[in-house]
Formats: sequence, structure tokens, C-alpha cells
Amino acid sequence: MLKHFQILIIGGGTAGIMVASMLKRKSKSVNIAIIEPSDTHYYQPAWTLVGANTYSFEKTAKPMGSLISKGVEWIREFADKFEPEKNKVITKNGAEYTYDYLVVAPGLKIAPEMISGLKEAMDRGIVCSNYTNPKQTWETLKKFKGGTALFTQPATPIKCGGAPQKIMYLADEYFRKRELREHTDIVFALPSGSIFGVKVIADTLMEVIDKKDINVRFFHKLVKVDPDKKIAWYEIEKDITAGGCVTIADGDEKSLDKDIQYNYKDVKVTRSGDRYGIYFDMMHLAPPQSAPDFIIKSPLASETGWVDVDKGTMQHVKYPNIFSLGDVSNLPTSKTGAAIRKQAPVVVANILKLIEVNTLDTKKYEGYTSCPLVTGYGKMVLAEFDYSQNFEPDPKLKQFPLMISDSSKEHWRLWMLKKYGLPYLYWNKMMKGIEV
Repeated sequence: MLKHFQILIIGGGTAGIMVASMLKRKSKSVNIAIIEPSDTHYYQPAWTLVGANTYSFEKTAKPMGSLISKGVEWIREFADKFEPEKNKVITKNGAEYTYDYLVVAPGLKIAPEMISGLKEAMDRGIVCSNYTNPKQTWETLKKFKGGTALFTQPATPIKCGGAPQKIMYLADEYFRKRELREHTDIVFALPSGSIFGVKVIADTLMEVIDKKDINVRFFHKLVKVDPDKKIAWYEIEKDITAGGCVTIADGDEKSLDKDIQYNYKDVKVTRSGDRYGIYFDMMHLAPPQSAPDFIIKSPLASETGWVDVDKGTMQHVKYPNIFSLGDVSNLPTSKTGAAIRKQAPVVVANILKLIEVNTLDTKKYEGYTSCPLVTGYGKMVLAEFDYSQNFEPDPKLKQFPLMISDSSKEHWRLWMLKKYGLPYLYWNKMMKGIEV
């Protein structure tokens, strides 16, 4: 049976819930439905802290139904196909829903199968990841007895590009507390030529790297994991950049020379043709990530597989009554909840203005995002930047209690923001449609 909604939202993650809640706050009469199969909604930014045993996993989860605004219909199904010319979405069960306006925000897909051997290594518990099971990360850290602790990330876009290095800094301090650090080599292998895409933040992080004596390997593209021999295989490529926050930064590019290829200090390395293998005793990574399959195969996707939208309005480039935001969009910024915090008000304003007078609102999204970079227990740097990778602190955050004047430097007050302030804002403001 065909059912029609004024606004249909795909996805009950941060973007979908925030847009629905904000729309209902601004217009109680608007007819909205969310297509979302999951029963639980997770506050994933805290999973870094869960992986280091400084935050409860249970506190990151809430029932999906408790977050969906009153008056919004919850369709507990998987979206499967789009027929934008007919303003129609078809679910996996074959149900059909039509709409006046569509908001596409299903998030992204964790795709370990994109790297040979990785899925097996993760399934067997040989490789851990905060992105999939932060409790296993903590178990891995507790069991570690010394050797090579390898932290790495893929060349694909990922949720929060800084997350793969946050757990590394926490692990360093945990190893020191257990008096294992002098028996441990920490290696961070990443596909880009800079630790972070914003120069002032990269400078701070390199100071942290030097202080902690972490062995950073730039231009390392992970291509295979051997779970039996515990070897991570890399191709060394200069012409690649990592997804998210970690990109080539002006003035910080490293030359591709023998030092980059061979100088691994005391870490055991092997070679097979053009590939370099790093032996590890423990390995944490951000797995490759992509748009969900039903998005990639849809008429809404760009050539890269992400939903193709205007970077200022988030309106689809071909279908004017379709909008997309969050991780699944092809917006040229990092995929973080902080970005959604600024994207959602623009999408909501545009839809309501289209309903009212059939024109877009004047609000524009300028690419703001932030990455809370935990650098140890009780320490954090807050990277805030725009489309141009300019360091742009949000003036509203500056009004937050205990905030400091320069968030590009490590400070305990920023840790308090990460551990207590941001979860509060998420559950009590963003999820309730309050603009913050």
C-alpha cells in the first residue's frame, strides 16, 4: 500500500534525528516520517573513550524510539530503492512511500572487505577497532604485553578522520602506566603526508608525536592484512590523501625518499615486491568506509558513490526536492557530528522555505566541522575548520563554561568538554532539535 508524507527522512542517525526534531520544533503541522531499521541509537564520538576504559559503553546507547519526536512516524524498515522522478522510496520489504521532500541521511557503511584479509582479522579478534567494537579495543589494550602496537587507517573517507590517532595517544599513556612503554614501539601508518589537514593543529599534534616518541609512517596505504603472521601490508604512494581530517597540509608535505620507506626504527618490517609489511603484536585501525550499497546504486549518487549535493545548500544537484547531509553526502568536509550540527539548520531552513514560498533560504553551510582530538587521559585539542581548512573556532563554543582561548593547544578543559559537555549537548540539545 502506497503511503505519502510531506517530508520523508532516510536514516535515524545524528543527521536524520536532528533534522526531524528541528522540523517539528519549527513547524508542528509538518507531516514527517523516518525510515530506520535499528532499535538503538549510539553516540559514537564517545567510543574512543570507551576503547580506553574512560567512558561507559552503555551510556552511548539509547532506544531509537525515545529520540524520535512526537508526531514523526517511525517506519522500521530498510530503504532499498529510489525513484526520484516519481518522488518514491521502496523498502526491502517492497513497501512504497512517496514524498514532497526527501532527506537522505543513512550514514555510511563499514567496509573491511575492501582490504584483503581485514574482515577475517577483525572477525578473529586479531585486529581491533573503536569503529566497530570499542569494548574489544579495551580488552586488546589490557592483554598487550609489549612489542609493536600498530595504529592505522585507510585511504577512503571515514567518520572522524582524527579518531584513528586519538586511541593511539590514550594507549601510549596506558602502556606507560603499566610500565610497558619501554618495551613497546608505537607505529602510526597513514596514507597522507600530514598528521592533520589544518596546519596549526598539525603542528600541535607533531609536538605530541615527538613527546610520546611515536613512529609515524606517512604515505602508507594499507592494502592487505595477514591475520596468521600478523603482518599489515602497505603500498607507499605519494599521490593519495586520506579521507576526513587527515590530508596534505600546506608546507607539511614529506618527500618520498628512502627514509620514508625504510626507517622504521626497531620495528620488524618485510618486503614483497613494491609492498612493505609491518609485523604487529596488536593492531587498531579505522576500517575502510563507503556509502551504503543502496545509495551507490541509486540515481542520487555521484561518481564517487556519495549523494551528490550542493555544498552550500545540501540540495541535490539534479532533484531540487531532495536534500542530503551527514556522512552519506559528498560534501567536501570531514564526516563528523559537529559538521551535522551546522548542516541540519540549513537543510531545515531550506525545506521550510520551499514549502512556504517555493524558494531556498539564504542560509549557507560554509563547511564548518570540528574534531575533538584527545591526546591523552585528561588532555585534548579541538580542531575546528571550514571548507578551506582554515582554523575557525565556533564563537558559540567559546561561550561554553570552562572553555579556553586557544583550543589548538592541549588542555584539560577541552577534555572535560569531550567527556561531559559534548555528550550533554548531543542528547539534550541536538537530538531534541535545538540549534547549538
